[in-house]
Amino acid sequence: MTDDTHTIRSGGLAATIKAHGAELCSLKDGSGTEFLWQAGPAWPRHAPLLFPIVGRLANDELRHRGRTYRMTQHGFARDSRFAWRAREENRCTLVLEDSAATRALYPFAFRLTAAYALDDVGLDLSLTIANTGNEILPASLGGHPAFNWPLEPETAKESYALTFAGAEPSPVRRLDGGLLRAAAEPSPVKGAALSLSESLFADDAIIFDRVESNSLRYAAGQGGPWLEMSWRGFRELGVWSKPSGAPFLCIEPWRGYASPAGFDGEFSDKPGLMHIAPGAEERLSYRIEVGLS
Repeated sequence: MTDDTHTIRSGGLAATIKAHGAELCSLKDGSGTEFLWQAGPAWPRHAPLLFPIVGRLANDELRHRGRTYRMTQHGFARDSRFAWRAREENRCTLVLEDSAATRALYPFAFRLTAAYALDDVGLDLSLTIANTGNEILPASLGGHPAFNWPLEPETAKESYALTFAGAEPSPVRRLDGGLLRAAAEPSPVKGAALSLSESLFADDAIIFDRVESNSLRYAAGQGGPWLEMSWRGFRELGVWSKPSGAPFLCIEPWRGYASPAGFDGEFSDKPGLMHIAPGAEERLSYRIEVGLS
């Protein structure tokens, strides 16, 4: 254990979390299989937290009460150092609060708490946004965990699929220049299954803005390591890998999404935001379970 990282353990599972970004950076089972992408050259992150925006704003600008603030893609939490509030054998808690540095980018008072807990089967991440100010807090929040694809090197990437808890027939959204296209597109999900291939991401992320399921399974058809993810409080889901091809797959529960193309108004009017009353909180969570079949 160092001041920069903390590893939690339960049964045969181990997870390591960094103070920088409160970011999960390793998730291993008892055999030593690493499920999380190890921030290689293709993408230098593991599982960043997206706050106070998910995606991009037009021109990377946040407008509030006649002022314009610089807010780059996915916000600042992923590049901020969180403070440790608890560090135990199988759990830890980290907190980020507003400061002069954050208010120069985002003129709101907040407290973002990330609580990780590991049991013998999986990892829970509970996220709480508290409005510590005197005005409505407009915000989005998202997870961005990247998993190895393939989960074992000798398995073809095309052998893998995401299988949702139920059918997902609703159209999906895509991006242009990081902004949400106006027109939806037919879902690539066939019934409940999304067959994975690099070509899926030639047009960037797949955004499920009307996802019906609250869980899915990521696995290859012939067996091997598998992963199941479930979420509560999140309303959208992003699935992404590098359009040029890369050995990772991001499965991203979101509450919010990029600005629609053509929207350049007040931040509080942006579609997809939470509006948290003074003194109130929003709690969202996701869970990752892993195994071998």
